[in-house]
Amino acid sequence: MNRTDTESTEEVVRERVSVLPILSPLVAIASALIVGALLIMLAGANPVVAYTALFQESLFTYFGFGNTLTRMTPLLLTSLGVLVALRAGQFNIGGEGQIYLGALGSAMVGLYVHVPAVIHLPLALFAGFVFGALWGLIPGYLKAVRGVNEVITTLLLNYIAVNLVSYLVQNPLQEPGAPSPYSPLIAQSARLPTIPGSIVHGGILLGLIVAAILWVLLVLTPVGYQIAAVGFNPIASRYGGISVERTIVLVMGLAGGLAGLAGATEVMGLKYRLFESVSPGYGFDAIAIAFLSRGSVLGVFLNSLFFAALRSGANIMQRSAGVPITVIYAIQGLTVLFIAISLAVESRLVASRKGAFAKGVPEG
Repeated sequence: MNRTDTESTEEVVRERVSVLPILSPLVAIASALIVGALLIMLAGANPVVAYTALFQESLFTYFGFGNTLTRMTPLLLTSLGVLVALRAGQFNIGGEGQIYLGALGSAMVGLYVHVPAVIHLPLALFAGFVFGALWGLIPGYLKAVRGVNEVITTLLLNYIAVNLVSYLVQNPLQEPGAPSPYSPLIAQSARLPTIPGSIVHGGILLGLIVAAILWVLLVLTPVGYQIAAVGFNPIASRYGGISVERTIVLVMGLAGGLAGLAGATEVMGLKYRLFESVSPGYGFDAIAIAFLSRGSVLGVFLNSLFFAALRSGANIMQRSAGVPITVIYAIQGLTVLFIAISLAVESRLVASRKGAFAKGVPEG
């Protein structure tokens, strides 16, 4: 094979491999929906009727779409946190606990600080960010300074956060005479306003603004370059003068802060008080969304909408088609499984491409 043929072959293969990050999430979602259709059929229901009810309710009705956007808000913010950590090669499995800490911080400001709304609202949001960021800094510090695996520490910190909030709402923060563990209502001045003409609180606008800022940070700034460099090759980054340890602490703190904002929006925009069960598993869904998005902020937005639509339309699908809600969780799990398979296939294709070029390019 001459050099011209080799170069043309390399160009074709490179183009095919380059589209995989775009195609693989779509294929993973489509595959999960197909397998989900088989599960629906096994349950004795019509998958066309079930999926029509699911997506029509969650995306094309006034209340359904409002519910989808409300559920999308914590998913979007927490997934962005997981994403920024992944860009630096760090696996933040602690989004769930960081949501709980963010909810705690905003609830405390909403309950015990008495200032005008123009100060109270941003202060409560800031408290949610800070509480989540501090919870993220713990595994960041342990990884950067002590070399402790962040997967283990973030996972274990989830249980501490959940049980801490549970203790507080059952004891010092519990509303007197409450039939179940929850705090008193936060002040009106600390509540997120509803978007005019909708049932959606302003947290979704906050999520979109944060997504835009994060995209600018990651793509257009030197900090974003440093984060990507550390994730790609920490050894080379250190030789290039980048502080790997500082970058790890930064991204883990930022990841925790974004998840903390998610918890704050749940308290300030939806529930108006701190409950024992702050999150129905948004922190774990965020891990799947971030991996499915392949490092793309836009991908996080779209996949957060998809996962939120699944959660929003699950009940109507059950009522309309008689399909158990557990099928939704199965589809989410299958999506993660198929994206993992696509990643393995892609890495094998890249490795085979490199091997083919190494053998095919003539010497001289």
